[in-house]
Amino acid sequence: MKNNLLNSELQVVNIGLDIFPQDLEEQNVPNINLSWRPPAGDKKMLNLLTKLESSKDRISEANEKAIEIVQNGQPVLMDILPAHEVISGMDKYTLLHAGPPVGWENMCGPMRAGVFAALKYEGLAKDDQEAENLLKEGKIKFASCNDFHTVGPMTGITSYSMPLYVVENKTYGNFSYTTINEGMGKVLRFGANSQEVVDRLKWIENELAPELKKAIQLSGGLNLKVVISQAVTMGDELHMRNAATAALYVRYLSPLLAEVCTDQQRLIRILKFISINNDQIFLNLAMAAGKATLEAAHNIPGSTLVTIMARNGYEFGIKVSGLGDQWFTAPANRINGLYFSGYSQEDANPDMGDSAIMETYSLGGFAMATAPAIIRFLGTGTAYDAFANTHEMYEITLAENRQFIMPNLNFRGTPTGIDILKVVESGIEPIINTAISHKEPGVGMIGAGMARAPKDVFIRAFQAFAENMENSKGKGGKP
Repeated sequence: MKNNLLNSELQVVNIGLDIFPQDLEEQNVPNINLSWRPPAGDKKMLNLLTKLESSKDRISEANEKAIEIVQNGQPVLMDILPAHEVISGMDKYTLLHAGPPVGWENMCGPMRAGVFAALKYEGLAKDDQEAENLLKEGKIKFASCNDFHTVGPMTGITSYSMPLYVVENKTYGNFSYTTINEGMGKVLRFGANSQEVVDRLKWIENELAPELKKAIQLSGGLNLKVVISQAVTMGDELHMRNAATAALYVRYLSPLLAEVCTDQQRLIRILKFISINNDQIFLNLAMAAGKATLEAAHNIPGSTLVTIMARNGYEFGIKVSGLGDQWFTAPANRINGLYFSGYSQEDANPDMGDSAIMETYSLGGFAMATAPAIIRFLGTGTAYDAFANTHEMYEITLAENRQFIMPNLNFRGTPTGIDILKVVESGIEPIINTAISHKEPGVGMIGAGMARAPKDVFIRAFQAFAENMENSKGKGGKP
């Protein structure tokens, strides 16, 4: 065949700097710019990845074990109990919060307001000034929800008397806990701390929780994974869209509540609360399902599976299965999203809440392909972007979920099991769907959007993992 290269029209593909295709475009030369970067992004990370090649079989075996635990988890709602009965060492002066550990001095505005509300709810302070005095005196202790098998949305503030859902992973016998969703409006999770907030928390404790408890006990337990898998096929991604799960939950609970609640007016109040303008009623339960499932896969030596992603409005933190209880943190990111009228990114608090457990559990931003309807509410693109987001998350995960399947992707399973090695090697950061809280106390939700997990937490975890593997080989461990 005659080579006619010099007389042919050039077909240019660029791999590298963007300046080259820019020059070609100025000369009206058609070209394709391939988005590519070297694995891991820099020489140091690449060297560490290369060193881990000798341990790849061990890592693969550990990750296969971890993923099987995630796939086989069966989180079941079993009971409702006060926080102090299920959280070890909890007293009235202990408060749990969302995200990695943080002290009062670094807490964001909404979380501080949530602390005030909780202290008033517990009867430790009559007003904000008394609450602040307790804090100045050093009487209040703080701890991360996640360090006590618990998850909480947004501020995540959890106190002594709050009724908590009790979720058991029936496959492995471990438990997780979470608060009952407060509904919409002025709520503690968004940093409201008025008397209205305290009154609602007391109503949940004294009226709602006892009836829910009786209904749950009558049922013998609700398999949350079954509800979630149904809802995924019905268009929920389970973080910012919970319309289907809320409907399924209310349908399940209503006849049970009718049977156990003998006071008709109380029953009406409860049914209105769980069904009217409360699409997020199931979110806390979905979070607890994810927590119980992923915690069972924690502490597997050699595993690179992320078991926690959580934010507190100050820092973003992760834990990795093979790295024990160590937190890896970086500053919390700003959120790209759609703001309610009158608000902008200038008003927004940085990323906050334990609800990133949903993405860690293969839902939320990872399952956007099944919920393209939510993309306009998040203000982050088109329906095609929802599909693209899910496809991108397959690049950084270990498996596809066997139960959470998406009709929109020909019944493909959601991307499951964030792998710190894949995140570092690809440079792709996990996507998180989220609500946006105002940075000042008492204002509440001002929008919704998407955030990316900061890459630095994965780099730090990866470096620690590589060092850990090197040390284990030096001590005669299996490479």
